Amino acid sequence: MNLVLDVGNSYVKMAVFNNNKLHYKEKLKPNLNLTSFLKAIKSLPEIMNVIISSVSELNVDVYSYLNTNYKVIDLNSQIKFPFENCYQTPNTLGGDRLALAAAASFYYPNKNVLIIDAGTCVTFDLINASKQYLGGGISPGIAMRYKSLNYFTSRLPLLDSKNESELIGTDTNRSIESGVINGVISEIDGIISQYMMEFDDLTVVLTGGDSEFLSMQLKNSIFANSNFLLEGLNYLLQFNLD
Repeated sequence: MNLVLDVGNSYVKMAVFNNNKLHYKEKLKPNLNLTSFLKAIKSLPEIMNVIISSVSELNVDVYSYLNTNYKVIDLNSQIKFPFENCYQTPNTLGGDRLALAAAASFYYPNKNVLIIDAGTCVTFDLINASKQYLGGGISPGIAMRYKSLNYFTSRLPLLDSKNESELIGTDTNRSIESGVINGVISEIDGIISQYMMEFDDLTVVLTGGDSEFLSMQLKNSIFANSNFLLEGLNYLLQFNLD
């Protein structure tokens, strides 16, 4: 059994795989403490291998516990990848983006694939048919846009709604919703269209916490898979164990 840990900006996600089959997953709060983590780990069956992707800090004692009890792979630019990394600053590339590229190379081999991860940030990552990771883009996610409007102004309220929004907001709250929601949707659709002009037969995968909400509103054809990052991490773990 493999344990996958995705330490994100908003949550710590855990998943257990038997080969390529997802058996269990859980989402934990970001202020994870050692006691709650060990309780969760000990409840999982027959874990032998662990991979950790972290864009945030995880308690150092957790690493000590894992390194003592399991074979642990810390996702960084130095491990093996099933593609050529053409990013000019590979050491600054987040493990989450590397794992998404790995999942794309596994599920869509020899194809041009654009992976969009809609979470705290919206990331765009492109792996081409020659198995080269080329890079992509990073943009603020829905919650970050709401927070920035509240933080950088004196009167705009903090919203967190994720509803279909009319183009014309008829009050302040609806105007914020219109700007944020329609802005994100238009941005993603527009960027997909630009990539489609550059790459033939482009496959587009949408994942992340806001993927279910966004997938129903995008005009372009996509494949939505909320577990794509976890599956990519498991694939990288298997790839580095072989």
